[in-house]
Amino acid sequence: MKPGMTETLPPCPECASTYTYPTDALLTCPECGHEWAPGSEGAAPAEVRDSVGNVLSDGDTVTVIKDLKLKGSSTVVKVGTKVRNIRLVDGDHDIDCRVQGIGQIGLKSKFVRKVL
Repeated sequence: MKPGMTETLPPCPECASTYTYPTDALLTCPECGHEWAPGSEGAAPAEVRDSVGNVLSDGDTVTVIKDLKLKGSSTVVKVGTKVRNIRLVDGDHDIDCRVQGIGQIGLKSKFVRKVL
């Protein structure tokens, strides 16, 4: 790289921090400690299945099969809540979604069932 030019690194896929830096062959986030290989930040998991074994994909509609208390709040996602346009992600919670009346949350696939 030429002097005076700055390298543009992608933000952290876990916390969206822009303060990422390269460490050997990986990129590292100083805020959350997440490490990942460059180019893998947009990759979806290989296969995510719901509570009864149906394969989930981006854009599916799912139903919550159990009352789920949200951490740090008194809010509960009730059984039977329908969630549209899910997005699959890597990590502990495999689904990112927006629940009406609650907002953006992460769900585990074992607590949802695909609406066929």
